[in-house]
Amino acid sequence: MKLLALLIGLLVERLATQLFHLRRQRWLDRAIDAGFRIGSKFSNWPALIPVSVLGLLLVLPVFLIRFGLGDMWYGVPYVALAIIVLFFSLGPKDIGEDVTEYCHAIERDDAERIIETARSLTEKDVPDDPEKRTQLVEESVCIQANNRLFAVVFWFILLGPVGAWAYRVTDLIRRRAVFRALRAAETGTDPVVEAAELLHALVAWIPARLTAIGYAMAGAFDGALAAWRRVQSADRLPLREQSERLLAQVGVGALALHRREDESLAERAVRGAKAANGIVVRLFIIWAVVVGAMTLYGLSL
Repeated sequence: MKLLALLIGLLVERLATQLFHLRRQRWLDRAIDAGFRIGSKFSNWPALIPVSVLGLLLVLPVFLIRFGLGDMWYGVPYVALAIIVLFFSLGPKDIGEDVTEYCHAIERDDAERIIETARSLTEKDVPDDPEKRTQLVEESVCIQANNRLFAVVFWFILLGPVGAWAYRVTDLIRRRAVFRALRAAETGTDPVVEAAELLHALVAWIPARLTAIGYAMAGAFDGALAAWRRVQSADRLPLREQSERLLAQVGVGALALHRREDESLAERAVRGAKAANGIVVRLFIIWAVVVGAMTLYGLSL
């Protein structure tokens, strides 16, 4: 039933693009901010404890609903819950749409729009240099695919709607903690930000590596394997940066793109962004086929 709900949920998510604005979930900001304020009263505790408690409290309603539904009415209410939770756990933005807008901005030579759409994909400031920006966008597509899609699917398969929502909650807490720190213009390290990033990195660790393996399967295996070896031999980084570097390097390695002699920087940027989105689509198809096969053979996790 879980896998069937996943397939239906992914189909609904593909068709309901006009409702994506509902997934920004700004309504949770106040709850997260309140959690941060209460957690600040326990400053003598490690920041990871109140941040984890906040995450558990935000996941609790979905857990209680799932527990209360059980298997009533042949699982139909569970499927409805799973579809709703999946819709709000995926994203919040669609990578394909972001890539399309970015490519259109390049083709129109709209400098302001190029920067704006690139920021939407990278979720950070982007360099003015076109070559560096092109590389950053390609890497970011590979990173965001795990955060917006594959990690959510992984935790849904493992723990159902509770797992998918738990992953999104850790991401929302991380984003809000970073936003608050930037707004306050704090200098030095913020223990709340560090704790939120660590919590999210812990739940993203396994999906990130499965996604990286998927890139190798969906693209140039040799290039992806060489990139993986380079990442493994690099200096130790914080857990979140480890996963992001792995996804970025393996994903770009799997693309195996080379600059063509007659190709302009704009054409290279468009080709690279579309290629990165293409490998994400191919991996999504692979995952969908695997989930579909598991459903047909009646495998229940």
